[in-house]
Amino acid sequence: MAKMAASMVENGEDAFRKIFKSYRRRNPPPDFSDVIDFSKRVPSDKIVPAKLDLAAVSDVDAARVGLKPVRDWRACGLQGYPGFIFISNPFLLGSQPSWVRQCLKTYPQKPNVCNLDMHMSPSETQDIWGKSVHSLSRPPSGKSQPKTLLERLRWVTLGYHYNWNTKTYSANHYTPFPADLHLLSLQIASACGFPGFKAEAGILNYYQSDSSLGIHVDESELDHSRPLLSFSFGQSSIFLLGGVCRQDPPTAMYMHSGDMMVMSGQSRLLYHAVPRILPAPQGLAALEKEGCAPASSLQDCSVVEPVSEEDWAVCSRYIQSSRVNVTVRQVLGPGQSFPETPSSQQRMDAGQTVGYHDEAAGGDSGKRKRSSSCDSADTVKT
Repeated sequence: MAKMAASMVENGEDAFRKIFKSYRRRNPPPDFSDVIDFSKRVPSDKIVPAKLDLAAVSDVDAARVGLKPVRDWRACGLQGYPGFIFISNPFLLGSQPSWVRQCLKTYPQKPNVCNLDMHMSPSETQDIWGKSVHSLSRPPSGKSQPKTLLERLRWVTLGYHYNWNTKTYSANHYTPFPADLHLLSLQIASACGFPGFKAEAGILNYYQSDSSLGIHVDESELDHSRPLLSFSFGQSSIFLLGGVCRQDPPTAMYMHSGDMMVMSGQSRLLYHAVPRILPAPQGLAALEKEGCAPASSLQDCSVVEPVSEEDWAVCSRYIQSSRVNVTVRQVLGPGQSFPETPSSQQRMDAGQTVGYHDEAAGGDSGKRKRSSSCDSADTVKT
């Protein structure tokens, strides 16, 4: 893979795009031997220890959001990527299912915004979970069934709602950010050296087995000195982390359920992408076990609540073939405010006529793209 990337750079080609496409390839399947797996603790000259602030988060505060004591986290960095921190599943046993439920049942609720709002009335998208639970609670029949609203979900935005057309945030398109997710994000950021982090915007991406996220840079936030946080649940994925330009070949790594990434400092504005979703039988088996854990295992958690058997049956069915990724950002720095928004833009934000277009994965920078495998619910007519 390294020789191929070097050849591309010499020829002036887009090394990132070529490697992205190689991992997307189905036949013949790609070579995964160069993909870093932080969970296996295999020594590598690419992996370096990451320093955490052990005093920034007490054991009690960590447990409140379902996290192990910070001293027990396994945090690593990558050689050549200052500011990048990978935390291998720091969740307490039994807490991860609660966050899965929040992503599927709670965060898609109004007043938060999702891709289905582009094609359906507010009353139709008012209770995505409730309108999907009956179908997802039943065992698979083997026959082709229409997708539920939950299965057609592709993205949800929280707090300052991202405008996919203009790639901006605005003051007038905001709803309260979930308090539990803010608290989780604050503890992670504090442990990584960013006390006082304010979770102001969130994007949840819902991946099916053939989905991908194209090459892009997260640069729409007004303050880039604060980190970008990323949490993953369900199926595993290949994550590609590149450089400041498209000619820089990326490093590939696995992201498993419960894993977290923090992009800060020089790594905050690097190109990155998700070319492939991968089955994770061992990880899902562990998560299934957690879903059946007794409520007593969460007695020290004030934010994380046990998941009922009925709710977990739906969550379990969903994550058997899907992945949810949550990215959390601080949009404004101290004393910052949004620039004046033209009246036409205000009308666009108020009407939620944001666009999320299905295009070929691996396209131009700055555009969030999902592969054309997504169903018609994801294609916005503008």
